[in-house]
Amino acid sequence: MTEDRRTQFHQIARGPGNQAWLTSAWQHHVGHEYGAENFAAATLDFVRKWDWDWVKINPRAIYYAEVWDAVYDKDHYDWLIPRTVRTAIQETGDIARIDYRDPETNKVLQEQIQAARAIREGLEDRAVIGTVFSPLSVLLQLADLPLYPEGQGSAQEDDRDLDRQTLIFDQPEAAKRALDNIARTLADYATVLVSPKEQGGAGLDGIFFAETGLASHGYFNQAQLQEWAKPYDRIVIQAVRQANPEALVLVHTCREDAHPEEFTDLNPDFLHWDQFRSGNPEISTDFPAVPVGGADFELFNPGGDVNQIREELDQTIQARQGRPFLLAPSCTIPTPADEEALRVLSGTRAPKEL
Repeated sequence: MTEDRRTQFHQIARGPGNQAWLTSAWQHHVGHEYGAENFAAATLDFVRKWDWDWVKINPRAIYYAEVWDAVYDKDHYDWLIPRTVRTAIQETGDIARIDYRDPETNKVLQEQIQAARAIREGLEDRAVIGTVFSPLSVLLQLADLPLYPEGQGSAQEDDRDLDRQTLIFDQPEAAKRALDNIARTLADYATVLVSPKEQGGAGLDGIFFAETGLASHGYFNQAQLQEWAKPYDRIVIQAVRQANPEALVLVHTCREDAHPEEFTDLNPDFLHWDQFRSGNPEISTDFPAVPVGGADFELFNPGGDVNQIREELDQTIQARQGRPFLLAPSCTIPTPADEEALRVLSGTRAPKEL
């Protein structure tokens, strides 16, 4: 590993304080999310255009459900998600169909692995991490249930007989078998992502482990997270650690009241939450993980307040002065995003000497 931005990324995670920050952003490349070459090319173009210091591979949000044979209409998107044609779990008994899927033979996971390889090969000078949803988030997605308490971007529980109660809590043994199968699938998938290229892996620097909105407003309370999320999260994260001791884990918890402190016992290297949403801690908060923060992602909508972005970036940098952090929006930026807003973020780089 040469002395470049890739090295700096690892130093920020594991080195002493006062490391220079690195800047990035990510978005959904709607229209370019299917096909490994197409998606990789769109990702590389976006990264090179703005010269991001580190890279979060941001695939289509529903590829996990596709692993278990859910079907989506890739030509028609609702918001940032392809329109659902058929869910993997349509009634409670379908949970028994959620078996282990081998990343070496599963076409959906192979597509993502091939895209990751291409992105890695195109960006050897900076860190690249792959997105992996938590097993509990994936189980909800398989039933087309919301990943957030307000239900945005998915089906509303109130409109269906299938909900968290009937899917998970009313059939705990079946739900835990499904979660274990999902976790083992994701663990083997993440192993391929982070394993060195000379060992047959994609050679990524780590994973962006998305807890989605599980903790937001007590969607799953502390006891439920301990029972239904954490044991399966650890299967995936431990697989990453075992596959490549140099690989890094960034844990993301989404929306308001997202309780990043709940996930510190997963021992992540980086921790990302929306510092601008109610009920969430300030970016100055000291956790046993390096924070990721910067500006409110919603300000990157076309016509957003660019001056407010400047102020929030400056405030974040001042709040973390003398302590390590990564600079990025508080969540996935909109598609499309405001060009001037991206110029401001891209231009906010650490001086060579702090």
